[in-house]
Amino acid sequence: MSRDTDGQGPLRGPTRPPPRGPLRGRPLPPGDEVGAADLARRVADNLREQRKRRELSLDQMARLTGVSRAALSQIETRKTNPTIGVLWKIASGLGIPFADLIGETQPTVSLLRREETQVLRSLDRKFESRPLVPPSGIPQIEMYELTLAARARHASEPHGPGTRELVVVLSGALRMTVGDHAEELGAGDSIVFNADAKHVYENPGASEARYHDMIVYKR
Repeated sequence: MSRDTDGQGPLRGPTRPPPRGPLRGRPLPPGDEVGAADLARRVADNLREQRKRRELSLDQMARLTGVSRAALSQIETRKTNPTIGVLWKIASGLGIPFADLIGETQPTVSLLRREETQVLRSLDRKFESRPLVPPSGIPQIEMYELTLAARARHASEPHGPGTRELVVVLSGALRMTVGDHAEELGAGDSIVFNADAKHVYENPGASEARYHDMIVYKR
């Protein structure tokens, strides 16, 4: 098995110097060995998923990425530990983020039960936020159930550039202020706004209010 020749060592922990031979047959401390094997598994699974999703053969993917068919085959079958340079070439050729190759593969079904969610509360305990989407659910999207006590308000700092937000009033009332703009909403109303500006949720009513809040981050 030949060694990668892009000048960068295999993708492994930052504290070890670049190795001088192929992954197999090289002794590694138990922790590093487990980490390298887990990384090889994730890369193999993600690469195979990307190829099948695009209905590409190994030859077609080789032409697209500039990585040889043999190297791609070895990566998919976990016979080699790809270098950072090779992974960047694959990610660039496929037009995907680098993290999509080394991250965990998204499960087919993700389940989040109400009793398993971690409710977040403000210091005055008048504002609550409960996640509605499993951690491995939908990339770039977060969704919450918000609860706001009567006559209470919660100010949110701006999110990242390009972030959008959708709020649906389930019960009660909402005064939504984005920058200098304010809107009054009742049950069944919804509002979409640019969340990269400071925004404030306020319940002007005399009873507790509940909302659904979806945050969509710009990729």
